[in-house]
Amino acid sequence: MKMFSSLVESAKNNQFYSPIYARCEAGQGESRSVELKSNNLVFGRTISAASAEVGDSCEYGSMKYYALCGFGGILSCGITHTAVVPLDLVKCRIQTNPAKYKSIFNGFSVTIKEDGMRGLGKGWAPTAIGYSLQGLGKFGFYEVFKKIYSGILGEELSYTWRTSLYLAASASAEFFADIALCPLEACKVRIQTQPGCSPLLRKVFPAILKDEGVGGFYKGLAPLWMRQIPYTMMKFACFERTVEAIYKHVVPKPRDECTKSEQLIVTFAAGYIAGVFCAIVSHPADTVVSKLNQDKGSTAIEAAKKLGMKGLWKGLTPRIIMIGTLTALQWFIYDAVKVWLRLPRPPPPQMPDTLKKKLEEQQK
Repeated sequence: MKMFSSLVESAKNNQFYSPIYARCEAGQGESRSVELKSNNLVFGRTISAASAEVGDSCEYGSMKYYALCGFGGILSCGITHTAVVPLDLVKCRIQTNPAKYKSIFNGFSVTIKEDGMRGLGKGWAPTAIGYSLQGLGKFGFYEVFKKIYSGILGEELSYTWRTSLYLAASASAEFFADIALCPLEACKVRIQTQPGCSPLLRKVFPAILKDEGVGGFYKGLAPLWMRQIPYTMMKFACFERTVEAIYKHVVPKPRDECTKSEQLIVTFAAGYIAGVFCAIVSHPADTVVSKLNQDKGSTAIEAAKKLGMKGLWKGLTPRIIMIGTLTALQWFIYDAVKVWLRLPRPPPPQMPDTLKKKLEEQQK
């Protein structure tokens, strides 16, 4: 939390105002000029003013803003990952024991036959706790790093390099989020895939600590980074650019004229598209993580060798279904929380006037 607070304070005190978020959603479409002061410098910006009836509950880039974004991340990731535990359990078992669990339907059938319907819920506790912590870091830090990096780049480069900005901010956020997730992920996979393992987190956690020490919780951190960082980079960059493309090419009216419900539909659609790409990019590393936490004392390289190239792609279909749905719901919940808490929800980025003038001069 100290690290989170220091990064938030850095973003808050940054002397640049993010050009991507230099516009706040308008209730009536009106706009006004404002001055943003930092130290002894004044930066003029044009932003849309929120309607008096609705209004934003906090200022973009404030400590309250980042805290509420983190809260939205907790709900977004905690709820969705816990909801798909049965599918995740079958996916992990297909990855680690394909001879027994041959497909999605076979995996569900075998699991229910051996453990009953209750068996499909194995691993729900570490999933709920672990992914709630991850969501806090993933979404909260993403907003922080995006503000910091856009400040470093400046107004024009933040627009022209916006995809790189999304990739860098999301990768930085996920790096820290996975440190919080890793111990609970180790417990989850152990519960779901190791025969005879207790289904109770309160028993598995101390057992791992006793047998393998703290290192037992973090032996899967490197492959977890390999899985989650590309996944999150794709998740955020693809989502941001897909939203931009949908409003530009699909939606027949400007975003400011869309209702909140219409905006949330766009959010869900963009989230699902991003989720499909996320699943494909991160799947091999996800399989290694599952195998690694199933086998005591193994390394990521050993797990990959055991699986082979074909084995690394086992369980891709259920993962695409799971991650596509999960990512869409995560973005939907996160955006809905922003609406509920009346947080600033800027529209897709627009080219700065200074850059427009430069391009016009070059064309003359």
